[in-house]
Amino acid sequence: MLSANAAIDIKAISSIRSSPLSDGEFSSYDGESGLNENTTSSNNSTENLDGVSEKGQCTLAQGILCICDQCELERAMMKVSALKRKNQVCTLIPKIKGGGEGEQTEDSIVRKEQSAVPVSKSENENENKGLTTTNNCEIAEESKEEKLQRMSAACRTILQCIGEDPDREGLLKTPTRWANALLFFTKGYKETVASVANDAIFTEESHREMVVVKDIDIHSLCEHHMVPFTGRVHIGYIPNGKIIGLSKLVRIAEVFARRLQVQERLTSQIADSIVEAVGPLGVAVALECSHFCMIMRGVQKVGASTITTAYRGCFKEDVTMRTEFSTIIGRR
Repeated sequence: MLSANAAIDIKAISSIRSSPLSDGEFSSYDGESGLNENTTSSNNSTENLDGVSEKGQCTLAQGILCICDQCELERAMMKVSALKRKNQVCTLIPKIKGGGEGEQTEDSIVRKEQSAVPVSKSENENENKGLTTTNNCEIAEESKEEKLQRMSAACRTILQCIGEDPDREGLLKTPTRWANALLFFTKGYKETVASVANDAIFTEESHREMVVVKDIDIHSLCEHHMVPFTGRVHIGYIPNGKIIGLSKLVRIAEVFARRLQVQERLTSQIADSIVEAVGPLGVAVALECSHFCMIMRGVQKVGASTITTAYRGCFKEDVTMRTEFSTIIGRR
């Protein structure tokens, strides 16, 4: 409901509208009492600052406070509007305290006000990072069955989006098969170098020459398109009092390959993990792969291959050792 002042103001406006003033009269509106007084000017006309009589004309455009009927009416309506807004705020306060169903609570109003405040890009990024980290942790703690269920539902959506019917005979079990396959392709996220090495590191002081395991098949997923890239990796190292089981070199490469990858990072991760595991005098890794994101899409070049190398220790410092390694693995 409107306040008493607001009601009086409305009556005042009505009186202005219903009783137009005669020439030479103006309405002096009192905003506090809501009363209208008809006042006659001493010379039956309004005067501007220069004393020039402008009977019945609005002087607002000249920068002079105008008290003609129209301007007084507009000012009165503005006051009524302000009183209405004030009255609405007063009636909203009990609702905020009560917090009934369908009504705005104090917290919701605060949240709306906060959302209206501009936030810097860096603050948004930090908040998004924290949210992403929390969500990733929650998903990582899910059981395999829960993950399969979520992934299968996502696969059904993908099938529908490409125009397929996920309920037709050939696709009924595809979402589950795809989910299991993707978990296998990315099983490296759950593995570590220490777990796959399994203490297969031995002391051996007599051998300080190159040890090479070459032509190791490797399969990974391009992180940009989630399509495969496959090839062979060659690993060589020079022991410094410790050696590692040969199959463990293969397993170390597999740990990092079974993740979403780029070939450059994969090559470096394999080299660095061997340095960490056995502390050799030097490590050399060469990786040659064909990328299906270049074969099945994009430039579609079937014969293209990518070669990356990573050298650590004496291999990085001695070109002769790099040449010997290249000769052993069959590269000139």
